[in-house]
Amino acid sequence: MNVMLAVVTATALVGGGALAVKASHDEQRYLRVASLTEEAQVAPKRVVIAIDLSKSNPLIDEPDFAAKVAARISDEIRGLGFASEVHVRTFGNYDAGSNNFHYDAVLSVRNRPEEVAAEVQKLIAGTPLLVRSGKWRAQGHTNILAFMDNVSQSVGCSGLPTTIILASDGIEDSEYARLQHRDAHLPAPDGKPFAGCAELQILGLGEGDNSPSETVRLRSEWGGWAHAAGFVHFQGLNDW
Repeated sequence: MNVMLAVVTATALVGGGALAVKASHDEQRYLRVASLTEEAQVAPKRVVIAIDLSKSNPLIDEPDFAAKVAARISDEIRGLGFASEVHVRTFGNYDAGSNNFHYDAVLSVRNRPEEVAAEVQKLIAGTPLLVRSGKWRAQGHTNILAFMDNVSQSVGCSGLPTTIILASDGIEDSEYARLQHRDAHLPAPDGKPFAGCAELQILGLGEGDNSPSETVRLRSEWGGWAHAAGFVHFQGLNDW
């Protein structure tokens, strides 16, 4: 910073146009190097983003809500350092043919956080259009637990601090539980498949149900399940 200030001061004293241009170039170069250095020093993390394509999730047909979720998730990615991993998947029905979308990125100088964040933001915000155009299919079930089991086996929590973000209403609708029924409960996890994982987030919890008490119930169900499964933190948001 002292070097940059010295250049700017010299420019002011001389008053020359050439020095002003040089100062501007030097400042831009300094800021660029400082940005790269800061990102390189941020400890790498892993973020797994899952888009719920089940018909109960307002994300698939409400562009404004999809844009809101997309903006929040992209902010998470922008804050990551180099060597961080970003994985995006879809879920809903319990069959591989319905959810074969994969996006995987490792952040680096050539694959910068803001670039990956912009790509993911565009993807999530575009979910209603992708569904409407038939490129993604709205699905009849919500297999969150089965999806999480697959994530624990395929990605896991080892190696990097890991956060899993579900863009979902959190209403499990599968052979495990029918959370649309108010007396239903999530089954206890089998051991601690996510031991060491930093956080589970559900964005849009209870969205579309228009019931604050239902959101609280769903938050309690998933919060208890997340801590039992090994997550250090849980965050379930209906709105923000």
